[in-house]
Amino acid sequence: MNITLSADQKLIEQARRYAEKQNTSLNNLIRTYLQTIGSENNRGARADEFSRLAKQFPGRSPEGFRFDRDDIYDRLEKEQ
Repeated sequence: MNITLSADQKLIEQARRYAEKQNTSLNNLIRTYLQTIGSENNRGARADEFSRLAKQFPGRSPEGFRFDRDDIYDRLEKEQ
């Protein structure tokens, strides 16, 4: 089955570069992701993927940082 997705061109370009670094295609990344989220019995795999991503893209919040959901929405609106 084929599907059509719409996304910002910049996002797609970034995703393609990420896929290339992972030695795969954007199509394969999306297919793998859909397989992962489509399987409710695959919690272990999702936890493993989260762990892998956390190790691959580590980071820390600045000292005193507090998560504010409204700030996230404001930032997303500015990016669009």
